[in-house]
Amino acid sequence: MARPNILYIHAHDTGRYVQPYGHAVATPNIQKLAEEGVLFRKAFCAAPTCSPSRAALLTGQSPHSAGMIGLVNRGYDLGDHRQHIVTTLRGAGYHTVLSGLQHVARDPNDIGYDEIRTTSGRAGASHAVEFLNAASRTPSDKPFYLEVGFFENHRVFPEPTVDDRYCLPPAPLPDTPKTRRDMAAYKTMAQHLDTKMGAVFAALERNGLAENTLVICTTDHGLAFPGLKCNLTDHGMGVMLIMRGPGGFTGGKVRDAMLSQIDIFPTLCELLDIDRPEWLQGRSFLAVVSGVRDEVNEDVFAEVTYHAAYEPKRAVRTQRWKYIRHFDGRNRPVLSNCDDGPSKEDWLDAGWQGRHVDEERLYDLAFDPNETQNRAADADVAATLDHMRARLDRWMRATDDPLLDGAHVQPPPGTSYNDPDGLSPNEKATVVAG
Repeated sequence: MARPNILYIHAHDTGRYVQPYGHAVATPNIQKLAEEGVLFRKAFCAAPTCSPSRAALLTGQSPHSAGMIGLVNRGYDLGDHRQHIVTTLRGAGYHTVLSGLQHVARDPNDIGYDEIRTTSGRAGASHAVEFLNAASRTPSDKPFYLEVGFFENHRVFPEPTVDDRYCLPPAPLPDTPKTRRDMAAYKTMAQHLDTKMGAVFAALERNGLAENTLVICTTDHGLAFPGLKCNLTDHGMGVMLIMRGPGGFTGGKVRDAMLSQIDIFPTLCELLDIDRPEWLQGRSFLAVVSGVRDEVNEDVFAEVTYHAAYEPKRAVRTQRWKYIRHFDGRNRPVLSNCDDGPSKEDWLDAGWQGRHVDEERLYDLAFDPNETQNRAADADVAATLDHMRARLDRWMRATDDPLLDGAHVQPPPGTSYNDPDGLSPNEKATVVAG
């Protein structure tokens, strides 16, 4: 098989709240992609926070292994830009192009793209379409890697055009006028996202490039609502992942295998028959796509260290159980790690800042898929708790996690952070001297 083109197209803060995952969010272009490709129902990010999530996907390893324990816009950066998938693909003969948001390097030129069309998350679609139009007019002997990143669905949301009277807010939130209107605004922005993605998909078709282009459509983490983004429940970890193109990614297949976004890089290595870089921590899931295997992972992991504020926590998930551990001794929510909005106002009005946060949490996902009943103190699942603790400990040691042995992770010089006792990420931040 000739090496296909690759379109990596990604959104902010979308989770699985799009039409093909069964939600009442009108995204017909994403739905069409799913019906033509493969939809993964249990795909998870490696961090429910923007830059660490993307860094994990693009380097094929945990965020702390990639050196990305905080946000690019707060001064963090990849530990080694050569570990970005662009370096590997360029070595395999790909022409690499950025069109839109990238969010893993302070200076995108450090990554080594052959072309940077735009770094605007709002203009990525139009520049990508221009590239695809030109690619059909002047064919190259090199396949392309085109990365298209969108600002949507990051807050601030637009004025809703969806009727909020008929909206249902995400599962962790109460059904109130504020949360319904908030969700209507999200749905409005999701429609904008779908229109932009549709323009890129249409350009592939119009220019005769769709058949030989592998589309990877995903997002960084859950919605920018309280209890989702920056949380290690499935509300924060769960992401859409839809792929279409050569290598078996066709036919409207749906797969229930538990995958991490760190598995995408090694999957591409197997598909393209290129050497697997030694730092990769994920597993190829081509055998899942072909139907040879039902699973490739016994567990997946996710983490938060810094978002707006320091909130060190780690999680391990199996098909049946989720275990979450906090490492800073704090037993109250870190409100500055939640984007401001009407739904947050509802929780604050109800006393969110006084809610207790357990150091350890264990959830039975078969009977408690919304992760509301912490069973860590239940004697009848003590053996399961020990087993999940051991899984997390082994992974932390295997990946040389900076939180090992209770260490406090200091922010690097030049980064900034908010007070974990603050109410908003928009409050004045402390800049680390250096």
